[in-house]
Amino acid sequence: MAAIESFDNIYLDLSKENGKCRFAENGLGWKPAGGGEAFTLDQGNIAGAQWSRAAKGFEVKILQRNSGITQLDGFALEDYERLSKIFKNWYSTNLENKEHSLRGWNWGKAEFGKAELTFNVQNRPSFEIPYSEISNTNLAGRNEIAVEFAVDGAGKGANGTQNGSSKNKGKKASAGKDQLVEMRFYIPGTTTRKEAEGGEAGSDADEEEKNAVTLFYDTLIEKAEIGETAGDTIATFLDVLHLTPRGRFDIDMYDSSFRLRGKTYDYKIQYDAVKKFMVLPKPDDLHFMLCIGLDPPLRQGQTRYPFLVMQFKADEEVTLDLNITQEELEGKYKDRLQGHYEQPLHQVVTYIFKGLGNKKVTTPAKDFTTHRNQYGIKCSIKASEGFLYCLEKAFMFVPKPATYISYDQTQSITFSRVGGAVSALSTFDITVHLKGAGSSQFSNINREDLKALEDFFKLKGLRVKNEIDEDANMLAAAMRDEVMESSDEEIAVGPKADRGSADEDEESVDEDFRAESDSDVAEEFDSDHESSGSGSDESDVDNQVDEDEEDDEVDEEEEEKQPPKKKKKAN
Repeated sequence: MAAIESFDNIYLDLSKENGKCRFAENGLGWKPAGGGEAFTLDQGNIAGAQWSRAAKGFEVKILQRNSGITQLDGFALEDYERLSKIFKNWYSTNLENKEHSLRGWNWGKAEFGKAELTFNVQNRPSFEIPYSEISNTNLAGRNEIAVEFAVDGAGKGANGTQNGSSKNKGKKASAGKDQLVEMRFYIPGTTTRKEAEGGEAGSDADEEEKNAVTLFYDTLIEKAEIGETAGDTIATFLDVLHLTPRGRFDIDMYDSSFRLRGKTYDYKIQYDAVKKFMVLPKPDDLHFMLCIGLDPPLRQGQTRYPFLVMQFKADEEVTLDLNITQEELEGKYKDRLQGHYEQPLHQVVTYIFKGLGNKKVTTPAKDFTTHRNQYGIKCSIKASEGFLYCLEKAFMFVPKPATYISYDQTQSITFSRVGGAVSALSTFDITVHLKGAGSSQFSNINREDLKALEDFFKLKGLRVKNEIDEDANMLAAAMRDEVMESSDEEIAVGPKADRGSADEDEESVDEDFRAESDSDVAEEFDSDHESSGSGSDESDVDNQVDEDEEDDEVDEEEEEKQPPKKKKKAN
């Protein structure tokens, strides 16, 4: 055989670009065709090799002694004999021909290997998942488990070490255009640990049977180095209330990551993924909220959480000793951590996050307080109530949906009032218009905070439009115009107003009306009242007497015609 064997158009670990692969007695190497960093693998690190059909032709999967896996895809069928001799003569291992199951069944048996999880259908592998690609796993139901894959190379082990030959978790999958981020398995029944790892059933009769999904979960955490098995815990905080995502979690803090352990979900987060860390006092003066911004965001099924929001009681104190040697405190963590803490709990958590993650802690701006001398403004985004904080460089709304808006992304801010609302006189809205596109509205803010907010925004150099004052001025002007118009109408229309029959009396003459000179009877307020009526007094009295007698006779006749009333019987 030649000293070097070369193959062109070979893809390394699902890479987007092909390259040249060379085999030699002391190992192998791969270099991209367009130039870039080369990959090499020493002959002493090759533990095994497999030949199988793959996406771009045929693939050589190399199993490393350090539990890593290297995939070389793009070989032709006729390259098998040539590669088989290379591995047998130079690396003292057989190139095993591995045939995959093509039945398309979604049920089979999962086996835990040294470097990968294999899903077998009828004793043939359907697919394999390298442990280096798994970032997290959670029990998603009674018999269901969710396996999450690292996104864009964002993961390492919880102890900060590299996994296998990959520099970061998720390196292989992130090379593709599309990326699988989660897979779920339904695992009913019970089994033993030996069966789960691929052993024979019943080989150890004394071994205790466990719930299959729980055993799968525990084994995967151990194999993929997820959680506390991958390093020593520096500090632990138990039963911490989280507002986003909702629930109570235990917080385990490691050298380069921290872990949230809940009843249903576990999360492992690298400090490199922490982009923001904020300490926000709640307006009730009883609690503090710690807000952690993540990129990439935390995933829970289909839901993404770009922020973690924790809540602590302001008066809750804790005494804590860190699990760190004195040498590490004086060297690696000098001026960043202390060996002993005895302070309020929210301060201790803040100091440890700041020391381990080396992150800047952000607090509300000192230039703004509400009318009650607090930093948080009670408001709402749509139907979700929360608190808006004005930071030095951004807005922050918590707890849900946690919203961060930088002042640099803000084009203008509009103060407005909801038309027709009962509380329109006591509250107002803020609409933040972004430079690119879109806007965010914060509703139901107390009217007494308007002046302080307007002054603060102008201090930060933000464009402010106050529609509340404009509406008030327009309303006042409209009311003045309406008053002036109504007064003018009264002056112009007053003499011509409709007065009913009074207008008719002016236009037509009443023929039955006789003037005062023709009247036989003087009014009682006239000076001639007594003299004008004295001649007819006696005749009027006689006539009145005759009329009274006739009325009495009519009444007596009517009483005689009526039937007699029945007497009521006494009980």
